Amino acid sequence: MKVLIVENEIYLAQSISMKLSEIGYWCEIINSFDELKDEKTYDVVLLSTNTSNFINAVEKFKSSIIVLLISYISTDTVSDPLKMGASDYIQKPFMMEELLRKIKHHQDFRKLLVLNNTYESYFKSHFKNLKAVEYNYKKIKFPLILQANNQNNADFFVFNYMKKYDLIFSYVDLSELSSLEKIFKLISYNNIVYISNFQVLKNTDKERVLNFIKDKMVILHTSTALEKPMNFDYIDLKNDEKNINNNEILTIDEYVKYIILTYQNIFPDTDLSKKLGISRKSLWEKRKKYEISKRK
Repeated sequence: MKVLIVENEIYLAQSISMKLSEIGYWCEIINSFDELKDEKTYDVVLLSTNTSNFINAVEKFKSSIIVLLISYISTDTVSDPLKMGASDYIQKPFMMEELLRKIKHHQDFRKLLVLNNTYESYFKSHFKNLKAVEYNYKKIKFPLILQANNQNNADFFVFNYMKKYDLIFSYVDLSELSSLEKIFKLISYNNIVYISNFQVLKNTDKERVLNFIKDKMVILHTSTALEKPMNFDYIDLKNDEKNINNNEILTIDEYVKYIILTYQNIFPDTDLSKKLGISRKSLWEKRKKYEISKRK
């Protein structure tokens, strides 16, 4: 991580450089923007507003994380530089821990922006063959049950809903180990949780989950109908799958995984392996390959 320190108070600049170097940053010190002689790029620029032509430094390094080192707050030292692209400011004298916290905060924020853009691009590509179901999202009440044979359809529905209203949510896949414990930790009255693969649970766990979420902000996906329907908002996407799949065909692996997840708690392994046309050993190997846990 490369850091440029633009500061004419030499003792302060050296103190900052020493502290940052101790934790792995590479630092360079200049007294003012006028001393900059090359076209290096920096991850972080610590810029004193007491130095000459500091506003030119903001313009040049606005793609970097810029933390302004200010002596007083004014339009010239804070408001205008922030509008031009500076990231943050800290007023002298300051504690090094506070400066480090600001740097770390903006590093994490930029990583999250990159990750978010990556995920959005991935989902856009992943769902490109699906057609959005026409639904009045304003009518949704929690908890919501989504029944869909293909999880992609439920996922697509949820992501459209969240994007339309700029909402955030947590996700739990019930086919993973320790997922039940995760649900009870994540769910609160102010946090939307999307839960998939409800059909893999045994009946006692299903009842436990349904009782727990009955007054919570939860969207629950299942590929099979609920045996004991509760007074939840319910959307059946199965009738719309012919419209949103656009000739999507499951691969053999996807089909086998779907069958195991859906029916392993309904049929014993002997029957399930026969229906799939494989041995019990092969069924065990498939679970290991797909990282499917069998609940006892």
